[in-house]
Amino acid sequence: MDVGIWGMGRMGFNMVRRLVDSGEHRVVAGNRSPGKVDEAVENGAEGAYSVEEFVEKLEAPRVLWSMLPAGDITDDMIQQFTEHGDEGDIIVDGANSYFRESVARAREVRNAGFKWLDAGISGGVWGYDIGYCTMIGGDADAFEHVEPAFETLAPENGYAFLGDAGAGHFAKMVHNGIEYGMLQAYAEGFEIMEKSNYDYDHRAVASLWNQGSVIRSWLLELAESAFENDAKLEKIEGYVDDSGEGRWTVMEAIHEDVPAATIAGSLFARFASRQEQSFAMKTIAALRSEFGGHAVKEASTEAEQ
Repeated sequence: MDVGIWGMGRMGFNMVRRLVDSGEHRVVAGNRSPGKVDEAVENGAEGAYSVEEFVEKLEAPRVLWSMLPAGDITDDMIQQFTEHGDEGDIIVDGANSYFRESVARAREVRNAGFKWLDAGISGGVWGYDIGYCTMIGGDADAFEHVEPAFETLAPENGYAFLGDAGAGHFAKMVHNGIEYGMLQAYAEGFEIMEKSNYDYDHRAVASLWNQGSVIRSWLLELAESAFENDAKLEKIEGYVDDSGEGRWTVMEAIHEDVPAATIAGSLFARFASRQEQSFAMKTIAALRSEFGGHAVKEASTEAEQ
């Protein structure tokens, strides 16, 4: 089938490669910067250096698949798809978009005569080799048309149509919220071992736990790799960013009156990781000194540092 992917970041580029390598699809690759398009062409795709060329090279009904970051840049790309495409074309948003925004985008796209799919995609930098788990929402007939591409991109049984517009991105949002909690649990466990009196080889422990234990997982395989490269993680700052999905999951938990203490706690732990000096912790130290006379550790002056 014909499929066009715009956005040659790490995910988009490797998705193009996986589709091309299957030999089952004609893939048009587009990107704002031409270098990545050239690279996609070298890997067997047809290149498009403008949105107009991207649309022109695809056969109707076109599959116009955006793999740009969530937010305004995705909004702009979808608008360009509707400006240059034709009624009946299928627009696919593969970003980690907030599902409420996806519902609004779907309404606008449908009003313009286009079909809509939101695709929540998990696989990261490993997706080319092992496949992309894909959660899909939108128009059922559009899904049926694009399904051969989803099947090629995913591992066995690794994709599903989940419902109307927003269903794919909602499932991906919750998926990432769960991921936050899992990462936090593993991190806390390894820190407890690191602080203990035992000289643990964390790589060996991660490997051990993956041999039939109830907490075995791909994340533990990645932990084993990380500890093998840097046994005490001395090359890494303990600063953890978040890309939005954890926040949205907590927001939806509040909206639905669902107690999500683990996911919320893992999100707030990420916030704490970014504070060199926490004003909240300074406040607690000051109050303990006031009510109990507890010792306060003096802050270092710039000269002392």
